[in-house]
Amino acid sequence: MHITVSSFGRIGDREAQLYTLTNTSGASVSLCDFGAHLVSVCVPDKTGCIKDVCLGFDNAAAYDAVEYSFFGGTIGRVGNRIAGGHFTLCGQAHQLYRNNGENTLHGGRLGFDRNWWQGEIKDENTVIFSRISPDGEENFPGRMTVSVAFSWLEDNTLRIEYTAVSDRDTLCNLTNHAYFNLGDTSNILDHTVTVYADRITQVREDLIPTGIDEPVDHLPCDLRKGVVLREGIARSSEYPIMISAKGYDFNYPIRGEGFRLHAEAYAADSGRLMQVYSTEPCMQLYTGQYMDAAGRGGLHYGKHGGFAMETQHHPDAIHHPQFPTTVLKAGDTYHSVTEYRFSLR
Repeated sequence: MHITVSSFGRIGDREAQLYTLTNTSGASVSLCDFGAHLVSVCVPDKTGCIKDVCLGFDNAAAYDAVEYSFFGGTIGRVGNRIAGGHFTLCGQAHQLYRNNGENTLHGGRLGFDRNWWQGEIKDENTVIFSRISPDGEENFPGRMTVSVAFSWLEDNTLRIEYTAVSDRDTLCNLTNHAYFNLGDTSNILDHTVTVYADRITQVREDLIPTGIDEPVDHLPCDLRKGVVLREGIARSSEYPIMISAKGYDFNYPIRGEGFRLHAEAYAADSGRLMQVYSTEPCMQLYTGQYMDAAGRGGLHYGKHGGFAMETQHHPDAIHHPQFPTTVLKAGDTYHSVTEYRFSLR
């Protein structure tokens, strides 16, 4: 196992650093200190050919230029949506920047994925990114100290460990917004996706929760036994909100507790399997239906070009006390672990 550090281009007068972690099999991940981005994940297919399965860009400036697509970024302070971009905490009202219609998405105008982080090599297989989010950043209260540790293991597991502490009560719901394509074609419609959830969070047309987790039984959102995405999306009329969403963009409360298997995705053409384990209570499945970007190496990332599996708490939890809270009390420590495990089937 070894780590190399190289230039990843410039944003303004600052040079970005690219950290590449390579295990003894030659599989690797690359990370950038701008936005604590997951830039690439290079793993073998069933023939032994190593290919990048994480969608991304050729340099840091491209990550800075793309608008609200969040490719591989570390998302915070609050992943997913906050209704009206507004919340009240400790009797004080906070109005956030609205970057998703009338709502706030993934931290606001300049979320954690649009900020510089300090990178540090911890050991031969771990890089830690840290930053201080000042009191009032994006109108969130409290001075928050945040770190994200990325570890790449010999068995092709990417482990992401999040830690945060604030000096005032605030909101915290961290995740990573990587897009994956495990196969050999330009879209992910033939991937089989399994999500270990008996319920789905019911949402309005703007994808804000109604406050109800409803059973997935008999819905195209029932992914417990594995569904080919093309076939599931073809059934959208059976769950009308899928027509508005133009595919899957839903929160799944994952059954069980503690660190557990949330979901998996499989591409039959390449034989690649990705399993997602996490301590988080939920996971958002998004199938890239609004994707349209010029990606790495001149590739075009179009509709359904990749999928995201974002481990998280419920969207808009601050407005729904029945959901697990996203309030981080002053002096308490936020801690979350997610693993993406890559193998063959």
